[in-house]
Amino acid sequence: MFVHDLILNGAKDRLAFAGKDNVSYGELQDQVNNYRNFFYTAGIRRGQNVGLFSRNSVEFVYCYMAIVSLGAVVVPINFQLTVREIAFIVKDAAMSHLITMEELTIADELTRQGYKQPVVQLIIPAVKLAVEKEDFLGAPVLPTDFDENQTCVIIYTSGTTGSPKGAMLTHKNLVSDATAFREVLPVTAEDNVLCVLPMYHCFSWTCAVLNALLCGAAITILETFAPKETIAAITSYKVTVVYAVPPMYNYFTRVGEGRDFANVKYFISGGASLPEKVAQQFANKYGKKIIEGYGLSEASPVVTLNPVSKPKYCSIGKALPGQDVRVVDAEGQPLPPGVVGEIAVRGPIVMKGYFNLPAESARALKDNWLYTGDLAYQDSEGYFFIVDRLKDLIISNGENIYPREIEELLYAYPGIVEASVIGVDDELRGQVARAYIVLAEGTRFNKKAAREYLQDNIAAYKIPRDFCVVDELPKNQTGKILKRVLREQAV
Repeated sequence: MFVHDLILNGAKDRLAFAGKDNVSYGELQDQVNNYRNFFYTAGIRRGQNVGLFSRNSVEFVYCYMAIVSLGAVVVPINFQLTVREIAFIVKDAAMSHLITMEELTIADELTRQGYKQPVVQLIIPAVKLAVEKEDFLGAPVLPTDFDENQTCVIIYTSGTTGSPKGAMLTHKNLVSDATAFREVLPVTAEDNVLCVLPMYHCFSWTCAVLNALLCGAAITILETFAPKETIAAITSYKVTVVYAVPPMYNYFTRVGEGRDFANVKYFISGGASLPEKVAQQFANKYGKKIIEGYGLSEASPVVTLNPVSKPKYCSIGKALPGQDVRVVDAEGQPLPPGVVGEIAVRGPIVMKGYFNLPAESARALKDNWLYTGDLAYQDSEGYFFIVDRLKDLIISNGENIYPREIEELLYAYPGIVEASVIGVDDELRGQVARAYIVLAEGTRFNKKAAREYLQDNIAAYKIPRDFCVVDELPKNQTGKILKRVLREQAV
């Protein structure tokens, strides 16, 4: 099955989108076809990488499904990124088309980065108006040689060792993950699923959108998260399935009332480890357990999920049906229960590789196993427990922050001679970044100026909350900065 075929699963007269925008499955199918015809007329063709830059909306779904139904590849872009970061993705993915809610002024930055190919921006409000006024010629059906193993989406992610990488996910990857997820979480056509996490994020897209469409359920779309407004929407639209990251559940516990979630059957948490304190406080207040799972973009993304009938606190649950998940040692050999090692995943949810990065792909994928870089152990009942990360990834409000990206910018800032960024615990966000810096002799540090400099180059959520000026950074004998020591000092 192709991803765009999922919109055919709901009965035409049932709601696909409920809430502020009431759209039936029949209307969804018509709109996707209209957008498909428009994009084909605009020159989008099979195999092209097409950027999609937008906040949550029904139009995001129309655009995504229309793009991939043409055999093109959609590249969702985080709307919090700066022009420099957006331009990098446009260049790296060799885009010729970028679909966006508002025109982006990226031409100069693309030129600065050496990208000479023209980029046509298709503005969503203009597209919407055009398809309302005019019938465009029908785009041709996909040829028979186009199968589910073709790339559907490129999700840009990165580690601590370099620039963002584009994880290539196929139609089969995404549909397989949504299908396996449904076997553990029994969503039905009677459900109304909340989509408040950003759609560019794989967790939100696979779980709150693709899985809901697969089940013929309704989706309530919120543009962004605001605690009181989100709770009001859950109550007024009778939402039954909620996907959120741990800090959101912290907010719900603090500002919500028992009656607010009376209609909700399932609360699912992902994007970062769910603190036991948050889970217990939520359960104590509302009498309902949060179901925690685990995943990563390279696995479409869900890898494990707690069974609804028997969730365990602090566990990320069991492997999804049809997926092989194991804990391995440094040689890739499986470890017995209780022993900590790296999580490795094999199955139809695992990506094809990283776009135009064969060496990076070979490091992540070995003998069809995806090595996640996450440390965990498995208990005797098959539940997995995350212990730590091999990488220095920071997760704040479900968003990934990569220390090296910030460090590179800090090293380029006048007066800073050394920099190291770590994650520190934060009650509301889960984690925030903290920068440790060493200044050149005689230099004074202006925190406000440094923040303004970073704001021009990276998204706001990546900017360190704290800047700690130190005389020297802890190092080993080879001169490598010891982040472990910084973390210990930060406790």
